[in-house]
Formats: sequence, C-alpha cells, structure tokens
Amino acid sequence: MSDQKKVLITEGRYQPAEAMLQVHRKSSELCIGIPKETTLQENRVALVPASVATLVAHGHRVVMEAGAGENTSYSDHTYSEAGAEIAYDPRKVYQSDIVLKIAPPTLDEIDLLTHNQVLISPIHLPLVSETYLRRLMAKKCIALAMEYIKDEHGSFPVVRIMSEMAGRSAMLIAGELLSRSYHGKGILLGGVSGVPPAKVVIIGAGVVAEFAVRVAIGLGAEVRVFDNNVYKLMRLQNRVGARLNTSTLNPFQLEKELLNAEVVIGAIHSKTGRSPMLVTEEVVSRMKEGAVIIDVSIDQGGCFATSEVTTHDNPTFQRHGVTHYCVPNIASRIPRTASIAISNILTPILTHAGTVGSLENLIRNEAGIRNGVYVYKGKLTNEYLGDRFQMNATNLDLLMSSSY
Repeated sequence: MSDQKKVLITEGRYQPAEAMLQVHRKSSELCIGIPKETTLQENRVALVPASVATLVAHGHRVVMEAGAGENTSYSDHTYSEAGAEIAYDPRKVYQSDIVLKIAPPTLDEIDLLTHNQVLISPIHLPLVSETYLRRLMAKKCIALAMEYIKDEHGSFPVVRIMSEMAGRSAMLIAGELLSRSYHGKGILLGGVSGVPPAKVVIIGAGVVAEFAVRVAIGLGAEVRVFDNNVYKLMRLQNRVGARLNTSTLNPFQLEKELLNAEVVIGAIHSKTGRSPMLVTEEVVSRMKEGAVIIDVSIDQGGCFATSEVTTHDNPTFQRHGVTHYCVPNIASRIPRTASIAISNILTPILTHAGTVGSLENLIRNEAGIRNGVYVYKGKLTNEYLGDRFQMNATNLDLLMSSSY
C-alpha cells in the first residue's frame, strides 16, 4: 500500500468564497439657497460658479437669488451655466434645506426661514440682540456661525483665511488714512531717507498680525507686537523671518507704545465669545492727534473702548482726535478674492454633508462643525450669548443625543 497521504476533497472546498465588499452609501440631494446680500455693504458671495458646478455634479441643487454675485463680478448667466437655478423671488431661496449667507440675516430675512432649516452665516457679536436670537429660536432652525467652524486640526479655517486678507488690507488702509487725502497728518508709513518711518503697534500675534507685520515690514514701518501668548510671539518671529520688537501684554509697556504710535491695529480673536477690551478710552484720549486705530476685532466687539461698528460707506470716525476704522467685514473690499476663499472652505463641507445624508448628520458627527452652532431647533446653545442676554443656554451635545 502506498505511503502517500490521502487528500480528502470536501464539498465546497474549492468553491469561490464570498467577499465582503464595501457598500458606498448613496449621497442625499441637498438644496442649497444663496440669497442676495443687502446689508453692511456686503459684496461677497458664499459660493462662486466653480463651486456651484462641483456641487451640482455631486447631485445637489443650488438656488441663487438673481444678482447675488454681481458685486463679485459673477453674472447670473455664469451661475446658470454652472448649473444653478436663478430665483427672482427671495422666498424661493429661503425654501432650501441650507441657506448660505456672508452677512448675518436681518430680522426680515429671519422671518423667511423655515423649521429644521440650516442657516450658515457669520454672527457679528456687536450687532446681535436678544430680539435677533429669539426670532431665530422661534423658527426652530439650526443656526451655524461660519467663523466658529473648526477643522480637523482645531483651527478656524474661515477666520484664518479672512484674517490673512484683513491683515494685509489693514496696513494698506492705515497707509491711506495717514495720508492727507484722507484728512491724516500726511505721514508715509515707511518714511524716506533722513525721515524716520511710522511706528505701528499690533495687539495680537495671530494670523491677522502675521500678515499685517509682513506688509508693514515690506513698506518699511517700525513694528511692535503685543500678545500674552509667548509661543505665538515666537512663532510669529519665525514665520516672518525678521527680528521684531515683541512684548507680552504688560499694561505699562503697551500704554507707552500706544502713546507714541501712528498706527494701532487690534487683532485679538476670541474662541468663544467677545474679544477682550484691552485699551481704555483714557489711553486713546492721550494718543497722538491724527493717529489711526484699525480694530479688526470689531466683529467680536472690538478691543478698544472707543470702537463702534462702521460701514464701507462711512468707514471711519474721529474720537479724541484719533481716526477709528471699525468695519467688521474688511475682506468685502476685495470681494472676488474673499468669495473664492470662502467657497473653497464651504464646498467640501457641503459635499461631505451630502455623503452622510444631511448637514444635520454632519453636525452630529463632526465636533468641529458642531462648534459653530449657536441655535439648535429653538434652543440657544452658545454659553457666551446666554450669559450676555440672561437667557438659558443648553449644551448642544445633550440636545443632539436626546434627539436620537
């Protein structure tokens, strides 16, 4: 008998096995509405035609109010060619699942919202009122502040890209306001041979400061930067690649520099609510006559006691002989660039929302997106706003877990 081992062939041994293949979830169609901006001389638009084409290619609907892109030099025809539906009645736009706005909605626009709708827009804290919040809450919608949206790294992408533009623009605006054409003292930021440059003080060492410093140094100005975060000061020094005069927010040193400055830029950003008030009216009253204050933090309340919200039509006012520029949407001066930048951030969020079924599902799954929600289906969820207006603020995580 052979010593070879017998091989038993059992039924099915060589039959093809079933493979577990990943099943892709079919994307849900989103209806995205973009109304025409009517307040704060807002020239930007939330989505540019290239982004509209991308969203339509993913199976979503985009409804644009006629003329929404005209201040950004995008015609209705261009949007229509990209696949958008052009609506001549704003009420049709506000019937969408998601409404995108670059300026906060007015009370009349809030009245057009519907239940369970998602509103994505900035929230300008100095302009928020209790009436505004209660009208939003009455609509049972989800209100998402785009400047508080976080990415996977914990940073604020909308704030960052707008801050880049605001920082660059702030120094160029300051140079204009110092000139005689704008009733300034006729000072050139960078000076010339034999004439010292203007002294610039920047409060904050974040993104606005970084790009303001780059422009100021490029123009030849003398720069001082203040921030309580030493790491930020070190990082700013490394990124700029030039030796800077930096300091922590020592009130005595800050006051000394403010009294000698031609230009002061407030660039403090709060992660939760109002920006801190760092410069008193008494200090402003002793600054040089004809000095310029540009409060980039005004969209969070401002960091100067004398700051008040201004507009692009009337961007400046005088207080104690100091020119104040407090426009909350500085980037609207350059609407084409700003619109493309914002669109680049919102488009991936919207396409991802379609993949998971809805923007509400994305809010539920993504902590960074959830961070921007301040009103959720009739409930205020922002603690700062609750404290400010003495209103009950409910934890959003608890609200969403109870809605399962």
